[in-house]
Amino acid sequence: MTTAESAPESSRAGEFDLGALLAERGAERYELHTRHLNHQLPRMLRTIGFDKVYERAEGAHFWDADGNDYLDMLAGFGVMGLGRHHPVVRKALHDVLDASLADLTRFDCQPLPGLLAEKLLAHSPHLDRVFFGNSGTEAVEGALKFARFVTGRPRVLYCEHGFHGLTTGSLSVNGESGFRDGFAPLLPDTAVPLGDLDALERELGKGDVAALIVEPIQGKGVHEAPPGYLRAAQELLHRHKALLIADEVQTGLGRTGDFYAYQHEEGVEPDLVCVAKALSGGYVPAGATLGKDWIFRKVYSSMDRVLVHSASFGGNAQAMAAGLAVLSVMDNERIVARARATGDLLRSRLAALTEKYELLADVRGRGLMVGIEFGRPRSLKLRGRWAMLQAARKGLFAQMVVVPLLQRHRILTQVSGDHMEVIKLIPPLIIDERDVDRFVDAFTAVMDDAHDGGLVWEFGRTLVKQAVAHR
Repeated sequence: MTTAESAPESSRAGEFDLGALLAERGAERYELHTRHLNHQLPRMLRTIGFDKVYERAEGAHFWDADGNDYLDMLAGFGVMGLGRHHPVVRKALHDVLDASLADLTRFDCQPLPGLLAEKLLAHSPHLDRVFFGNSGTEAVEGALKFARFVTGRPRVLYCEHGFHGLTTGSLSVNGESGFRDGFAPLLPDTAVPLGDLDALERELGKGDVAALIVEPIQGKGVHEAPPGYLRAAQELLHRHKALLIADEVQTGLGRTGDFYAYQHEEGVEPDLVCVAKALSGGYVPAGATLGKDWIFRKVYSSMDRVLVHSASFGGNAQAMAAGLAVLSVMDNERIVARARATGDLLRSRLAALTEKYELLADVRGRGLMVGIEFGRPRSLKLRGRWAMLQAARKGLFAQMVVVPLLQRHRILTQVSGDHMEVIKLIPPLIIDERDVDRFVDAFTAVMDDAHDGGLVWEFGRTLVKQAVAHR
């Protein structure tokens, strides 16, 4: 027996001690990011007072080193659908690591991808096959490739203000110029307004459109497709031999009170559906492109094309185990129905405040995807303050609300997009009535302060200085 074979497990494992490393270097987190990663992130966090140090997390809550708890109403931009460290997902990951599977050999067929595909397709009865990648943007890239290949057409339509990812293909269908600027040339594409069927038909009439990609509810601003739009768009697309791609990366897996957001409209059956984020369980990046059988058969038309679209880590055992655990929890704990009920409660409580606060213009959304929009007030005093912020940079008032929610009430939220007076709430789908009460009470306190001219406006002046200085 060799020395390595006879050495105790603790000795062999002791060469790398993650706990010791974090204890020794964890306090350097912001400096490490400044030196080695995106240096603007720590700068931004310090500017708005978000440079917190969170020590641990569970469910819908974080805790700092002093034991203060924070309510998470952001869920990692939707990744933490089940909250952080759900015990079922944790156990599944421990189990798959302990199983020592022969993973990613590339020349076998492991059971976990097939089992997860089967489970996903059970929630998607009009779809037949799944491709597994590693993220939402990869899921979109796959859908774009498949649509262009099977139609033989180059151009993809997308909706203004839509967001589908930041890699080159998905960036080509990104509806915000701020993300696209400087990265041309991109794929052939054309934006159409969400809900505008006439604009869609005009573009389809040119004969070169492969597909329309659409978020049933746009993440930026939380704008829902008008009633009847998705079904009518689907009929137009199919009449012109083009495909409908539903981007459910953020809206899917229960977020809007149905498994998919497109299911709110009867008769909508997208040709391709993209999912990710919550499928990961918050642990292992996972994305999936679901599609109809004829699409996959045309893409993978022969053995020569078996690897024509693939991903090195796609379908890995850890991601598949996490996904299976997530879907099991969703079924067993009735997560979709809970999200619908809790979301209805949250929106109704917030909507009732629109009569009380003139700065509060609208509350909208579905399930636990909620947009809170602020608008120009009626009273002269508040109009002057509002105009000051708008002149400096649109979106500053929403940021003025987000900051005291965190600093005074320990609730993490964020604005819904740049230059928008909208806060988007996408909390873990497991939040309960107590969490709703906590958020509404805190939001009410901040809005009271904003209407009374308190500390919120002092922070507003700081933001104005920052906005002007960085023009």
